[in-house]
Amino acid sequence: MKKFIQLGCVPVLFLLGLSSAVAEWDENKGCMSCHEGIERFADIEEMQDLTCVDCHNGDGNATTIEKGHQQLWANPTDLRIIDETCGTCHADEVENAKTSIHATMAGIISGTRYNFGAQSRDSIHATYDVKALKTGREGTVDMLTQLPSYDPKKPESATNSPGDDYLRNQCLRCHIWSDGHQRDGDYRASGCAACHVEYSNAATYEGGDKAIDKNQKDRPRLHKMTKKITVDQCQHCHNRGGRTGVSYMGMIESDGYGTPYTADGSKQGKLHGKHYNFVQADLHYEAGMSCIDCHTSAEMHGDGYLYTKKEHAVEVRCETCHGTTTTDATLKTARDNVMTHLKREGAKVTLTTKNDGKALDVPQLNSKALSEEGRVAMVKIATHMENMECYTCHAPWAPQCYGCHAKQDISKPNGDWLQGANDDVSQLGKKANLQKKAFSWNESRSYVRWENPSLGINHRGKVSVYVPGCQVFLTQVDGNKPIVANKTYTTVDGTSGISHNPIQPHTTSKNARSCAECHTNPKVLGLGGGIYDIQRNFAAGKAPIDFELERFVDETGKQLQSTSHKGARPFNQAELERISRVGTCLACHGSDEITDKGQAPDDATHNKVLRKMVKKNQ
Repeated sequence: MKKFIQLGCVPVLFLLGLSSAVAEWDENKGCMSCHEGIERFADIEEMQDLTCVDCHNGDGNATTIEKGHQQLWANPTDLRIIDETCGTCHADEVENAKTSIHATMAGIISGTRYNFGAQSRDSIHATYDVKALKTGREGTVDMLTQLPSYDPKKPESATNSPGDDYLRNQCLRCHIWSDGHQRDGDYRASGCAACHVEYSNAATYEGGDKAIDKNQKDRPRLHKMTKKITVDQCQHCHNRGGRTGVSYMGMIESDGYGTPYTADGSKQGKLHGKHYNFVQADLHYEAGMSCIDCHTSAEMHGDGYLYTKKEHAVEVRCETCHGTTTTDATLKTARDNVMTHLKREGAKVTLTTKNDGKALDVPQLNSKALSEEGRVAMVKIATHMENMECYTCHAPWAPQCYGCHAKQDISKPNGDWLQGANDDVSQLGKKANLQKKAFSWNESRSYVRWENPSLGINHRGKVSVYVPGCQVFLTQVDGNKPIVANKTYTTVDGTSGISHNPIQPHTTSKNARSCAECHTNPKVLGLGGGIYDIQRNFAAGKAPIDFELERFVDETGKQLQSTSHKGARPFNQAELERISRVGTCLACHGSDEITDKGQAPDDATHNKVLRKMVKKNQ
């Protein structure tokens, strides 16, 4: 008979860093002989009869720590053993989670391999072999196979790419088969606990368990499951790539200089291995909204489909909450799922935040008094609403990391985020347990910007914000022996592997970008700023590319840089000319006089009008 106090399922003891002072064993207390004061993991009624060993395994009759911890699962929510724990009650959710983009990383993998010239833009690989539970939806595939490993002794090929090693050693630390990176801001658990067990940025335990050292890193804040997922928790992964987690809070990584930001003037510490500058936060964050107030459980947990990119998995739209200038808010996602925390009373829509129950009034575009600029942009020029994403204008900044200089040293074996070794299978995704099946990488960059993000066409055929992502210059060495220096790739489609991609930057502002910024700034159009000298930034002027890092299209509409999103592209020549022509008109007419209609039919007519105006004013 098991002699344990019933705690509810107890996943995240990851504990096992017991303090030296261990209580005398009491067979009537069992695990609680040492873990006195530990929090009940869940308060829901269905979990009240579960004991420690029901979730953590181990030996429920042992009278020593060593025997009690034999065959222990430190994290019962890890995907490797979850079928025997959470999956006994939540089988559908567990199966869906294994197909989610959070588990497969299909988009990151395909995008990286595409830019390394190893495959097309179609997703073919994931973290591990996986089959879809549902098929047939746009942007999905039926199955994905595990990402190959890289062997530098073999010729580089579609199945033997340095990009695969780059992914395995660097990029793939953020998937729910693994724990987080072991540094402030990145600590988290694997499996369900990756989201549902909160970690502070310092990753120290703040609960009542007397066996746990409060100063030891890599511990959850509490031994407690939560449905109230904070922005900080999401940020433990979403601080690389698109960087939407940190951008949402108004954080942009600096070039390495720490600056005072606390009230006492102490220096800023690093999060995610970086120093940050603080700029304008997203207005939704300022209003008190968390990521889960927009993003649905189907997006987060998966729904059985194998999505190739996150933009296909995301189902929420701006019009879900705000409507358009001519239609009501749907209060439903693009897949017709009802947003239950949105309510309509007459013309008023209210959102109740999921974490703290705060009621927020949601502005409705078809009943809101617009500014003159807003009326011009959204009503007088109706094609803006039809052809552009809302955030194209309302995201005034976006993180732009130019030139990713990636150095691989094949003389130094290093951890592979997809291969671990440990007696406890629930710990195979921990950094300390990674097998050295990959090689060491070092990353640096050319420069960072946040202002005037570029624009282009996204996979939906709409004008969207574009950011660099990513612009790899590969240097490969064998110890002190150079093999390759600043190599860039050409994609299977013939474009440079240096890339720009569309993004929803999560930096929404009430005040939109100006008409002049988008219609007159060549950088915004993807033409570059004309200032960065690519040749002088490489030794002896041997730059591997002949265009500046901000320039991903030329004036004829020729695409210079790749985009890994199918259907996405830079502006073509006709679009560039039309956008620029409006910029020319703005100099005389101002935005309030520019409309879809009323344009001169041709240059001759326009010149005739101009001459008449000049003569009249002489």
